[in-house]
Amino acid sequence: MTHYQLVANNKRRSWLIITLFMVFVVGATYVMATGLGYGLDIIGIALIVSGLMSFASYYWSDKIILGISGAKPATRQEFFDFYTVAENLALSQRLPKPKLYIIEDTAMNAFATGRDPKHAVICATTGLLSRLNRAEIEGVIAHELSHIKNYDIRLMSLVTVLVGLVSLLADWMLRMTFRSRSRRNGRKRGGQLQIVMFAAGVLLALLSPLIAQLIKLAISRRREYLADASATAITKNPKGLARALEKISQDREPLEAANKATAHLYIANPLKNTHPGVGWFANLFMTHPPVEKRIQALRS
Repeated sequence: MTHYQLVANNKRRSWLIITLFMVFVVGATYVMATGLGYGLDIIGIALIVSGLMSFASYYWSDKIILGISGAKPATRQEFFDFYTVAENLALSQRLPKPKLYIIEDTAMNAFATGRDPKHAVICATTGLLSRLNRAEIEGVIAHELSHIKNYDIRLMSLVTVLVGLVSLLADWMLRMTFRSRSRRNGRKRGGQLQIVMFAAGVLLALLSPLIAQLIKLAISRRREYLADASATAITKNPKGLARALEKISQDREPLEAANKATAHLYIANPLKNTHPGVGWFANLFMTHPPVEKRIQALRS
């Protein structure tokens, strides 16, 4: 399969998952609203409040993530390869040079964040920059620049907002429902359909945050394949990224600044909590596709 076919397939699969995600959010909200006895006007208010909170998180996501990660600006003098590689690749793609940050940690990793190419950030650990050669650093930066060029940074920010929105709504409705004794008593006196809808609403409120998180992880894994393929189109050197991924996968040190909320942003799982051979169910909870499969795709 050629690079262009791989990119096209990944884009189609990603947008299919995103469409299903939007359908799930709307359907889950409706079922929870009707099943738990709330009017759509109340749900509308909840959506507006949650949406405003989520929009604020999205708008300042780069500053929040950099603050959580303890990142600081990278200088040209101290990190020459990092700075000049990012500058050259951005120029070749006619993109604004992203702001460059570093995390002082011996673990090997990197990520991109921001709202769009004009507000993009690439961050790398000092461990990665000190242990990769220039061709390998170029592969990593091209991967992160692909996330920026393909608007993955905006996509994943929006998906994260949707996951947070579903979780907020589910938590809010469960709290309100179980605090309302009259509503529970009214449901007991209701018909069988009302009881079934109430049970469905409670079940969906409990499971929807988990389902939304699984969809988010699925989208994240698809975008990693797309960024790998796009990076090879930028550098014309798939071996550079493949060697970088091999070295990163061999590094067993977890990144202290990372957590479950930010793990999907990195080029490889920074938590190092993967368990090979545990089956397809465990794979649903992976933030990244297996490194072996990514390297195989690059080398082919």
